[in-house]
Amino acid sequence: MRPRRRSATAGMSRRGAMMGGATALAAGLAACAPPGTANINAKPTIPAADGKVTVTYWAWLKDLDKVADVFNKSQDRITVETSWIPGGNSGGYAKILSAVSAGGGPDIAQVELRSLPEFALAGALTDLARYGFAEKEPLFDPGAWAQAQIGGSVWGVPQDTGPCAFFYNREVFEGELGIAPPTSWEDFRTAAQQVTEAGKTLMTLDPTDGSHPVMWAMQSGAVWFRPEGDGWIIDMQDPASLRVAEYWDQVLADGTIDTGFGFATTPWMAAAGDDQVLGFIGGSWGDALIESVPGGSGRWAVAPMPRWEDGYASGGHGGSSAAILANSQHPAEALEFLTWMCTDPAGIDAMIEFSGIGWSPAKDYIGQKRLQPSEFFSGQSYNEEVIVPMAAGQNLDWTWAPLMQRAMAAIGDNMTRVVNKEITMVDLLGDTQGTIIEIMQGIGLNVEAGS
Repeated sequence: MRPRRRSATAGMSRRGAMMGGATALAAGLAACAPPGTANINAKPTIPAADGKVTVTYWAWLKDLDKVADVFNKSQDRITVETSWIPGGNSGGYAKILSAVSAGGGPDIAQVELRSLPEFALAGALTDLARYGFAEKEPLFDPGAWAQAQIGGSVWGVPQDTGPCAFFYNREVFEGELGIAPPTSWEDFRTAAQQVTEAGKTLMTLDPTDGSHPVMWAMQSGAVWFRPEGDGWIIDMQDPASLRVAEYWDQVLADGTIDTGFGFATTPWMAAAGDDQVLGFIGGSWGDALIESVPGGSGRWAVAPMPRWEDGYASGGHGGSSAAILANSQHPAEALEFLTWMCTDPAGIDAMIEFSGIGWSPAKDYIGQKRLQPSEFFSGQSYNEEVIVPMAAGQNLDWTWAPLMQRAMAAIGDNMTRVVNKEITMVDLLGDTQGTIIEIMQGIGLNVEAGS
């Protein structure tokens, strides 16, 4: 069955709500903005410079300087200079916000898609719609664009995303055990039981990682954070979320999923290399990590994410944007570069080759390298066969809330409690909803519980 489609009335209602969400973000700026930036988007736009311009870019992507070099050599008007910073939660975000607060910072900074509303709330970003960027929407993958836009505002240029799939050891899973890749979540539960009976583990979960419940809920059709009027509705206990929680309570009770270590850790790599852990459900970027499994070449494959009959094809797992910061004096030039980097085939290919980005943010170009069959993944052209439809089948109604870093920490903390059998997954939804509402109300936002 195809995913539920919104009626025209529902679409109009959502657009109105999203416009209210932009108002809600703006209402919080005065209390939360770094000094001098609260009204940055009320000031006149800055026109493109007449002469040559240097644009600065902070990011944790590796070898981003090589991507910039490709652009710099293509013209002689804009020069992009890059600087490496730690990952967002490892110090990068603190560095960015401190620089903006002091009146400085680069023109561009890497910001996870889920963190864009938080940076906007802090007054740290330039609304790209003020520079005509909304007109570029047709160039971008709808799933990527949806995560960067709130109402009429666009807070970052989608840089990469993480549509989900099922990566698995085909030689053992299908060949030795005779199990077909699960197409439904009930099939997945059965497969996990069969793998356990064979003395192996289908997959593992990091008990501190809150991104998994988010990914599952997105695919099921949940919309946890909904801007409405001058505030937000937080609804983590809707039917789409509850069925996910009840399902994973059953799976965890089965004891078929290992929660002792997370994906791509040293223990995981060792177990996968010994054919003891057979799979991973997560973002498309997982392919590059799985290619490090010892002795795995030619033995692994990729299948669609298991799904609910009336849900979506895939959830989202990770993804970043390139955001233009509030103090930038060259937003037009920065946007010209970023549009090239994130939609032009030369930019996409350079990011894949040098920086190993996740899924392409461009609507019609996944990257030349990703058009080729994969020797590691059993000669499969999995990017075209699997990831393309996964990217096309995402929940476009999902919206990230302000303060997602703290929200994700709360989800992760409660996930640990679930694994330790202190609470259930159903409890996690209610407990986390209450915590998130309290956090948002604590900074002066209008927030209500949806259910």
